[in-house]
Amino acid sequence: MTGAIIGDIVGSRFEFDNFKSKDFELFDSECDFTDDSVMTLAIAKCLTGYDAITDYEEFKKTLVKVMHEVGRKYPDCGYGGRFLIWMMRNHTEPYNSYGNGSAMRVSPVAWFASSLEECEKLAKATAEVTHDHPEGIKGAVAVAGAIYLARTDHTMDEIKEYTNRYYEIKFTLDEIKDDYDFYEICQKSVPQALEAFFESTSFEDAIRNAISIGGDSDTIAAMTGSIAEAFYGIEEDIKDTAFSYLDKYLLGIAENFTKKFPGNIKK
Repeated sequence: MTGAIIGDIVGSRFEFDNFKSKDFELFDSECDFTDDSVMTLAIAKCLTGYDAITDYEEFKKTLVKVMHEVGRKYPDCGYGGRFLIWMMRNHTEPYNSYGNGSAMRVSPVAWFASSLEECEKLAKATAEVTHDHPEGIKGAVAVAGAIYLARTDHTMDEIKEYTNRYYEIKFTLDEIKDDYDFYEICQKSVPQALEAFFESTSFEDAIRNAISIGGDSDTIAAMTGSIAEAFYGIEEDIKDTAFSYLDKYLLGIAENFTKKFPGNIKK
């Protein structure tokens, strides 16, 4: 989860001002948290209240309430149009979205789950409350499954074999960098986020890879960062710097979740 927040904050200043290079300062005065961090933390807040989940329909109802509760505190942090309507008008039904919001917010489930099967079921549930299109669900499950495998000591090749069930990636970052544009849908951003991880050598390198292709920079970096945290771990000073951008309310949610599910922070 922490890796998603870091990716979001680092990528925030590049979302509408793409920087197609790996040579940049990670943190800057223009950085901030966006809807990616807010909704990731909404899922984290919901999960913190559980030790186990057996009734997935009841969990989804609770999650909707928490997403409304947390999200409505930050109406101007960059939500997509349909999601903003869903949240601000207190809607409870999904709207067949295949936007990448389902995949950028999913990372807490991979730290909560005690098996890959549970991880996939939880990822599907968190997507379905809004993004119930098959592509929206697929994006969430692929990212969550990759995180779960990374945190349970699987190799990069094993993670790639798993994600190939969902996305067969036939490009390198260098091959797409010149022409890659801004896409907010799972089909055209989740594979790119995965490849940014697959071509990485460290957590920081993964974030730089994600930023370097342009597009929806904060969300791609959030997805990549969530997997890279589980695989490589995160230096504590990078985590601390990122968390300094959160306000007191969001920081409290993050700290409560990481006390219960510590993630992969290097001491």
